[in-house]
Amino acid sequence: MNTPYQDAQRAGQAAVRTAILDHAIDLLVTEGAAALTMRRIASGIGASTKVLYTMFGGKEGLVDALYREGFARLRRAQQRAHRAEDPLTRLNDLAAAYRAHALAEPAYYRVMFEQAVPGYQPSAEALDAAESAFDASVEAVQACIDSGVFAPGDAREISKLLWAAAHGAVSLEIAGHFPPETAARRFHTLTAAVGQAFLADEHGQGRTS
Repeated sequence: MNTPYQDAQRAGQAAVRTAILDHAIDLLVTEGAAALTMRRIASGIGASTKVLYTMFGGKEGLVDALYREGFARLRRAQQRAHRAEDPLTRLNDLAAAYRAHALAEPAYYRVMFEQAVPGYQPSAEALDAAESAFDASVEAVQACIDSGVFAPGDAREISKLLWAAAHGAVSLEIAGHFPPETAARRFHTLTAAVGQAFLADEHGQGRTS
């Protein structure tokens, strides 16, 4: 029987990287950060530690790769969201995609936002990857401004505030504070309420200063 590493090798370097990261995130979830060692990860997929060190440089590089992978997956989820003609609908669809992705990938979500690995500090490259994951949201906000749905403003700043609202609701849901029967309603109520702060009134001015 082939090891996960041998199977991934046949598919190429990208598949090897994914196999390593997937096993690392599984270890993190099931056994905690202390289990996240190069030896344990290599043993789990049937590879040598040399493979991991060559690809990631060490544990810090591997955790950085987990962080970047989490945001890369979020970016892909945002790109797959329905691109409605109406800019506000498009923005709401991106918020829904954010929530769906977080619930589908809670382990990566914790690496990205909850310091699941104590002492880890994202590299400059990782922080750039995190920032670019929200480009679709910034573009949707700008479309709302350009169409007159939102009052004039800084699209990136507005996007950050909308993200803060979505993130807060999702974090509470993942932590179990928002039960399934109310979580979706609360998420949509909160994100809609924050979005209303940026709507243009009949004079084209924002409702808040």
